[in-house]
Amino acid sequence: MKQDDIHPVEVFAGTAWEAGLLKSMLEDAGIDVYLVDEIRGTLTPWHVAPGGVGAVKVTVSSEDEREACKIADAFMENLKNEE
Repeated sequence: MKQDDIHPVEVFAGTAWEAGLLKSMLEDAGIDVYLVDEIRGTLTPWHVAPGGVGAVKVTVSSEDEREACKIADAFMENLKNEE
């Protein structure tokens, strides 16, 4: 992948707690992670997302997208099983 092709990719959007937990899991896998709207998504989620749902976004480099999506998909599946 050329340096010009690398860009940020959103792999998950949820609550601050969910995003923080997934961030920790991705970091454990050696993936650099950034949370977008972490503060605003917690204090005023309706300002950053319609209805305040999915206000905090988990973002990774496009280089790590495939592996991050696998981990995020497993994380979301586990969240569904908990409900």
